[in-house]
Amino acid sequence: MKKVLITGASGLLGTRLTELLLKKGYSVNTLGRQTADNRPQKNSVNHFVWEIDKGIIDAKAFEGVSAIIHLAGAGVADKRWCDERKKEIIDSRIKSAKLIFDFLRKNKHEVKTFISASAVGLYGDCGDELVTEEQKASEGFLAEVCKQWEQSAKQFSKLEIREVRCRIGIVLSKDGGALPELTRTISLGVASYFAKSNLYYPWIHLDDVCGVMIHALENENISGAYNTTAPQPLLMKDLMKEILVAKKSKALLVPAPPFAIKFAMGEMSEMLLSSQRCSADKTLESGYKFRFKKIGEALKEIYK
Repeated sequence: MKKVLITGASGLLGTRLTELLLKKGYSVNTLGRQTADNRPQKNSVNHFVWEIDKGIIDAKAFEGVSAIIHLAGAGVADKRWCDERKKEIIDSRIKSAKLIFDFLRKNKHEVKTFISASAVGLYGDCGDELVTEEQKASEGFLAEVCKQWEQSAKQFSKLEIREVRCRIGIVLSKDGGALPELTRTISLGVASYFAKSNLYYPWIHLDDVCGVMIHALENENISGAYNTTAPQPLLMKDLMKEILVAKKSKALLVPAPPFAIKFAMGEMSEMLLSSQRCSADKTLESGYKFRFKKIGEALKEIYK
């Protein structure tokens, strides 16, 4: 039985990824903070503890592990961005990866693959331009987070470990992520979209994010960066229309002025107002078959 170590396994993505790996017969170790994530052994999952700021990591977490999927990182949208919070967001990704890297560099191990989450925020606001993995990184805080995030993943190639960076788009799930926020006002009879031209949202169903990672795990020819987004990115307005259809809602579709979002959220508004019309061609050419290529199919499964 192959064993995978997952960091950040208690989040939306990590929880679902663990479930799917177990179904495929993998054994899973998880690595997290004791205060927030000290779970008992369950099924084929063993939980281990690390203290990133103190540079402490349980060596037993790596025993028999052939691959690491690194999802750990403070939530970008969880709190208002101040200098302290920005540092926490970056450090939680960079320091955690460095802790793993240093351990593997100094100790014997069986790790052959390192898969890291990243995000399409790397590209910044690209309007209606079709964005491939060759696109240069943009400016701004989100882009800087992604640049440093990916740099921390690239270092594992120095240890002759295959590294894969999944540039994740807007994850759709009824259990968390963007969708509950996008649909918050529908029960009040209003569905808002941002009245900005060429505002594309590179959506992807949660199961396809997990699917791409498992595909990367199982195919040794895959390395480097991959847009982890569905093949058909949508304008935000069209995404909201599809949501209303899927929910069989008669809510009124209402434009919201971008300046109001900027005023309310400040710098954080770039999370909502940046357009990334991402290409999934490289991911498709790798042999991955999306479960949900079309938004209607994805939303039907979510709201079934």
